[in-house]
Amino acid sequence: MSAKKPPDLSAYALETRLTLAGRDPARSEGAINPPIQRASTLVIDDADELYNTPKKTYALEGMAVQDALREALRAIEGGAGVTLAPSGLAACTLALTTVARGGGELLVTDAVYGPTRRFCDTVLARLGVRTRYIDPRIGAGVAELISEETCGVFLESPGSLTFEVQDVPAIAAAAHARGAPVLLDNTWSAGVYFKPFEHGVDLSIQALTKYQAGHADAFMGAVLSATPHWAQRVQQTYKQLGLGASPDDAYLVLRGLRSLGVRVERQSASALRIAHWLEARPEVERVIHPALPSHPDHALWRRDFSGASGVFAFALKPTAPERLKAMLEGYALLSMGFSWGGYESLIVPSDDNIKRSAAAPRFGGPLLRISVGLEHADDLIADLEAGFARLKA
Repeated sequence: MSAKKPPDLSAYALETRLTLAGRDPARSEGAINPPIQRASTLVIDDADELYNTPKKTYALEGMAVQDALREALRAIEGGAGVTLAPSGLAACTLALTTVARGGGELLVTDAVYGPTRRFCDTVLARLGVRTRYIDPRIGAGVAELISEETCGVFLESPGSLTFEVQDVPAIAAAAHARGAPVLLDNTWSAGVYFKPFEHGVDLSIQALTKYQAGHADAFMGAVLSATPHWAQRVQQTYKQLGLGASPDDAYLVLRGLRSLGVRVERQSASALRIAHWLEARPEVERVIHPALPSHPDHALWRRDFSGASGVFAFALKPTAPERLKAMLEGYALLSMGFSWGGYESLIVPSDDNIKRSAAAPRFGGPLLRISVGLEHADDLIADLEAGFARLKA
């Protein structure tokens, strides 16, 4: 019986690609889902295939389920190759380590994820790599900072606490003119609403723990490469560092990926509705959501993004700490937690997490980040409204 020819996924819409990507009945003995192979040692019968072979010789490189996940991620975001990592932070540090060189300098958005900043300020600093933090809104002006020592420009658009949208095409053009690669933490868009390789990015980073897994039960990250050259460099660094991606977590992420399209569409719609509602609240100083016309980078978002995810921030008017504490601790649906993108709604005060060197933002009162889950928007609005009542009590 002849094998069925796999479909051309580029001809289909996102939801269809999410359903089909990475599925190979031949690899899975007819099963829709790939097998979970918990393996370390691989037995090799041919002595000529022990060394210098393209074949897998050790299971740290991944088995069927990791292969399926890599194929699925490429079908969504594009690129020439995908390297999995054990967490989102590990994906960030893998990408940075790939481009870093002793005596070099990294230009990093000042809105970067806190643990990524910590890695730059500690591990990379010990290895003789300097980090210069740049204004997220620098745009083409980054050209003035790029030198022979620049080994990469690291972006995160929008920033995951303060939500500045960066002019990625302008920054990429300036960087490439001087031979510097561009790295982007693209987690906020889930690889769905922003296509990095169409905007000049060389390495796109995803924290698959968030929207792709979607169920708060798995850690994983990925680095997607624009070209075979970068895919090879990332994979070499991955092997040199001895990283690996769990087959069980890969299975959970792949399973979550199947419903990514409908989940993020629902979460996006609920978040935008809640953001509009918050803008009308007297307790709120400012809502920071790129899809709102009030956002200073709204025009950039409209130009480069096809949608928005369910994560945004809002600043309260100045309030007493004990009132904020009462508001946060009394929610029935919103929980405090540092992840986002799952089915559950989360809220967290962000001021203590913001570390800035180049462009310190000002919000008035306390800044709160909210990740909207799959609960009904009406119920979440009622929960927020009850919180505002506690704020004023």
